[in-house]
Amino acid sequence: MSITGHVDTFTADHLPPRSSWPVFELDGFDYPAQLNSAHALLDGALAAGMGDRVAIESPTERWTYAALNEVVDRLAWTLTRTLGLVPGNRVLLRGPNTPMMAAAWLAVVKAGGVAVATMPLLRERELAQIIEKARISHALCDARLVEAVEALRGPESPLQSIATFGDAARPDALEPRMAQAPGTFEACPTSAEDTCIIAFTSGTTGEPKGTMHFHRDVLAICDAFPASCLKATRDDRFIGSPPLAFTFGLGGLLLFPLRIGATAVLIERVAPDLLLEAIARHRATVCVTSPTAYRAMATKVSGFDLTSLRKCISAGEALPSGTRALWREATSIEIIDGIGSTELLHIFISHTEDDARPGATGKAIPGYRACVLDEAGQPLPPGRVGRLAVRGPTGCRYLADPRQATYVVDGWNLTGDAYLQDEDGYFHYQARTDDMIISAGYNIAGPEVEAALMLHPSVAECAVVGWPDDERGQIVKAFVVLRPEVDENEAHVAELQAFVKASIAPYKYPRAVEFVQALPRTETGKLQRFKLRGG
Repeated sequence: MSITGHVDTFTADHLPPRSSWPVFELDGFDYPAQLNSAHALLDGALAAGMGDRVAIESPTERWTYAALNEVVDRLAWTLTRTLGLVPGNRVLLRGPNTPMMAAAWLAVVKAGGVAVATMPLLRERELAQIIEKARISHALCDARLVEAVEALRGPESPLQSIATFGDAARPDALEPRMAQAPGTFEACPTSAEDTCIIAFTSGTTGEPKGTMHFHRDVLAICDAFPASCLKATRDDRFIGSPPLAFTFGLGGLLLFPLRIGATAVLIERVAPDLLLEAIARHRATVCVTSPTAYRAMATKVSGFDLTSLRKCISAGEALPSGTRALWREATSIEIIDGIGSTELLHIFISHTEDDARPGATGKAIPGYRACVLDEAGQPLPPGRVGRLAVRGPTGCRYLADPRQATYVVDGWNLTGDAYLQDEDGYFHYQARTDDMIISAGYNIAGPEVEAALMLHPSVAECAVVGWPDDERGQIVKAFVVLRPEVDENEAHVAELQAFVKASIAPYKYPRAVEFVQALPRTETGKLQRFKLRGG
């Protein structure tokens, strides 16, 4: 292992023991021992003569690779010289998909920091958990979203510094400080095995898990799925809906295009009509979004010029065969489906357009291996349903979390998905193996929603499950036992839904609420969620 470039060694000190890491298979992913992934992406593009090519475009801005590199260097200089960042510090990033959000991520990594990007919809309580668990010292926020972060700074908080972007008139604005910074910055000489990302994902209890990824992992995901399945070129223009805080979005909308000298088109508003409009306006060629979005867009494509579009990537949830067929009929484009996880950073099972099969996610992409295991950890024959197990150049390293022992078993990453593998080696998704609800690509922990509902004075008991839905794959459904004096009516449903939206991220609220007299439990009092699901 090479010597760390981090001065603040928090991440190295809180990695799980190496004995609990998955097996990393790095054949074909050979990177130098000293590696800064942001430097490799940006300065590598300039060295390859791509400085004049468009790197990032939005409805209001267009930055070449040279311009993006200068913004990143000025921001990295401001972080280290003005805001006091030292290599290894964790930096909270909060903002929608904008050029400055992308530049902030790259600047943190180039300066040797650890990027902790967060979903724009997260509330104070959820942000507080992340700040405390990762001991975050700095925050860079879109000015429109800084209020929730400011409320968390105090004498007991590790958060020392908050700076904003998007409103140069604010006293904490980055833009005036960056204007005074030099246009070049020497990248921190980090190790390939220094952590540069902590990506948080909710556990089944609602307690967030921080997944730690190295500089080498960033390049590995760029050199795996895009090279073997996507096969994009430097002339492609990537667009889509996942937030950059979601590793699906980070890879598909920023890292992948930068790795090959293509263009990242970043848009803030991504409702189906708006995404279709943006594809047409920006002449996008690669679309990255969820099955839910493809289904919603399929009935509306006739009103938009999508002649530029040539490749479509789906991940974040299982792709229904009907959605695949509907999109192909509407656009003549075969969706490239894939499964990835925050723990492995990006897609590890997928296919090319020519190899697509209805109902199948695909095969393990080059560099990864996958199999289906029984409860004893033994491989199952084709056609049998079991636990999906994966290994390759990336894998799970939780930040000081006992759940490492259940995600990594005998060197395999156990993703929490139930799959079967057919005789031809294709993997077919069956269900989640835990209580996680995946709705429109978002991971939602049922117990977290239950905890929010239980804070309402009229709720005596509740249970939350994933409920099948044609549009979103699953929705959050709450079974609620009200207190005796409370009436069961539609007004009360709306009140409970609004209450949850106000206390946790709005996308987690129960879209369906059913009032019941009692919840099914065992004799020992354990909740039987399978009975609520209809099992």
